[in-house]
Amino acid sequence: MESRHLAVVVRRDPAAVAAFAREHLAEWAAGLAAGDPRPDPADPAALVVDSPMGEVRVRFAPRNDLGVLDHAVTLPDGAVVLNPLRVLPHPHGAEVVFTLRHLDGVTDEAFEADAAAVRADLDRLRALLER
Repeated sequence: MESRHLAVVVRRDPAAVAAFAREHLAEWAAGLAAGDPRPDPADPAALVVDSPMGEVRVRFAPRNDLGVLDHAVTLPDGAVVLNPLRVLPHPHGAEVVFTLRHLDGVTDEAFEADAAAVRADLDRLRALLER
C-alpha cells in the first residue's frame, strides 16, 4: 500500500490553523464535506456531513495542543477510513500534512484523483487562512 504525504505551508500560527481546520471543515474540505456539518445524535463526538459520496460521519481525534487532526470517516456503506492530518510548526507559520493511502481495490486513476482533490482542499484551506 502506497502512502502519499500532501502538504501546504500556511503563513499563520499552527494553533490557529488547527482550530480553523477543525471548526470550518465544510469551508475548505470540499472532497469530504459538501454541506454544513451537524452533530451526530448517535455519537456526540462525531459530525454528520453530506459529501460527494453521500452522508458520512466524521470523528476527529480529541482536541489537543499537538496539531493532530486525524479523523475517521464512516462511509455510507459502513466502511471506516482513517485520515491522518497534522498541523506542524513551520518556520513560515504552519505546515498542514495530509497522508493519503492507496487502499486495496482503489485504481491508480482513482488514487490520483483523490490526491488532486486533497491538494485542492489544502490549497483552499491556505487561501482562506491567508486572506
